[in-house]
Amino acid sequence: MTMSLIYQYPPLIPGRLIKRYKRFLADIELDTGEIITAHCPNTGPMTGVYIPDSLVWVSKSDNPKRKLAYTWEMTQIDSTWVGTNTAIPNRVVKLALEQKLFPELANRYNKVRSEVPYGKDKKSRVDFLLSGDDDREQIYLEVKSVTLSKGNLALFPDTVTTRGQKHLQELTDLVPDTKAVMLYFINRGDCDRFAPSDSCDRLYGELLRKGVSKGLEVLPYRFEITPEGISYLGMAEFLQSEP
Repeated sequence: MTMSLIYQYPPLIPGRLIKRYKRFLADIELDTGEIITAHCPNTGPMTGVYIPDSLVWVSKSDNPKRKLAYTWEMTQIDSTWVGTNTAIPNRVVKLALEQKLFPELANRYNKVRSEVPYGKDKKSRVDFLLSGDDDREQIYLEVKSVTLSKGNLALFPDTVTTRGQKHLQELTDLVPDTKAVMLYFINRGDCDRFAPSDSCDRLYGELLRKGVSKGLEVLPYRFEITPEGISYLGMAEFLQSEP
């Protein structure tokens, strides 16, 4: 059953994917027959998600300073909508945190801050820092968008990610002295299990298991994506290794 929307999309325009190229660009034929070039925010390989001729939805910006007015927001894979705009998960998580929608975290903070410097020499930024009124109890929280799946199993990452490995290591370095959370935003509604994708990045899987053994919390949260908006579906089952 679809729950109430956390995030509502602006009016979207339907089309069909022609091709993606130069990482940031996607040619799309709109239902009107017009062919447009849209911005593709996901710079990764989009394994299992980039399928030419798939149905897609795009948004259009009125900002005259943008080079590309359109943004590729989602694509349909086997009747399931999958989010392709990697800027959206952090927006949704921020809204959910402000509304205290995640039961595992709700009673543990009163303040939410974004993009807070941390790590070695403070050269990294954590997506969210949650804290109580006195700032003594702090939770460092990183968000990763998950689009790869095998059946009902969501997997991350979809390729070797040195950046993701670095984020995991920095979060793990905080525990057990400080609480740290890796939140996996499952950007599709057809998965109820989650695991690290050892077949794509074995080291990432090893780092995640090491982090968990030291006290890193893993929260794989499920979301349903529709052209109207995004709903929170609860937590997926966490498998520490890819079956």
